[in-house]
Amino acid sequence: MFSSTWNFLKRHKRKFIFAGAFVGGVYFLGKYAQKKIREMQEREASEYIAQARRQFHFESNQRTCNMTVLSMLPTLREAILHHLNSESLTTLLKSKPANKLDIWEDLKIISFTRSVVAVYSTCMLVVLLRVQLNIIGGYLYLDNSVSKSGMMPLAPPDVQQQYLSSIQHLLGDGLSEMITAVKKAVQNTLGGVSLKQSLSLQELEQHLNQIRAQVEEGDGGSTHRPLSWYMMPDEENTLAAQACGLTENDVTTIKLLNETRDMLESPDFGTVLNTCLNRGFNRFLDNMAEFFRNLWEVTCHSKSLSAKKKFFAKIIPIVNGQIHSICSEIPSHFVQDLLMIDQVKEFAANVYETFSTSHELQK
Repeated sequence: MFSSTWNFLKRHKRKFIFAGAFVGGVYFLGKYAQKKIREMQEREASEYIAQARRQFHFESNQRTCNMTVLSMLPTLREAILHHLNSESLTTLLKSKPANKLDIWEDLKIISFTRSVVAVYSTCMLVVLLRVQLNIIGGYLYLDNSVSKSGMMPLAPPDVQQQYLSSIQHLLGDGLSEMITAVKKAVQNTLGGVSLKQSLSLQELEQHLNQIRAQVEEGDGGSTHRPLSWYMMPDEENTLAAQACGLTENDVTTIKLLNETRDMLESPDFGTVLNTCLNRGFNRFLDNMAEFFRNLWEVTCHSKSLSAKKKFFAKIIPIVNGQIHSICSEIPSHFVQDLLMIDQVKEFAANVYETFSTSHELQK
């Protein structure tokens, strides 16, 4: 019996060896597959957690952006009012001076200048802070992700403070330069418009468009600056100010500023800023339309046929007061409109995505 079994095994030896190898291979292959599946599941879970953590950090960062914009609006408003003080002129008018017409002409220019500047600077504040805080946010996310590896932080606290303080250019020299450019455009456009001339809302919009064209496109002069200059100084000036004794933090700050400048000069940023400006000036005109609508109701009641227009002198005080609506830290329709623009949100997400991915570590 044992002899026949042995002979059977000898005759089918190759088959048994092959079968054993096959069974063994299947067993180890199964074990390998289970290991790979487990690793893939763990990797997917880890990636999902990382993505969820990054999404949470991004959304938190956007809330910080919104609160920062609102917190800075009073400072911006006061800076504009300091440069363009119309209240002193309105006080003079109450005293019935001999040069009343000249004062009204000055009030006309200042009123339109400060409202237009308020729209420009508020839109710039919204988009500039979106860029800056999402660049910093991306680096902070990376710092938190690699903190256990012993690497030097990409955005230490001193660098953050130094970098974010660059917003002062928009509130200082940039604002002064913007006021000069806007005032010149307002003077060119409205200087010859009589205070007694009647204007419709459509004509007012046409005048605003002419002012915008001169500010944004220039009038052929050599002093025209791109809108990005009002938000950040020239690179040469920044480097010159830091020329002596650069520390490691200074070098990092300059790197962040250069990256920000690249963003501000990109076509995508220009598109987003222009979208904000269009929305901002439309909201300004909506506010003025309310004034015209109220006049229409009053004059219709008195059966007047000149309801669609109003003397320019009557429009000026309304324009003059718009800054308090535009630069309001209390969430207003104007600021809320800007913060909720889809293009602004998408651009912010792209900036954050760019600076929160690990390939930035190699730059």
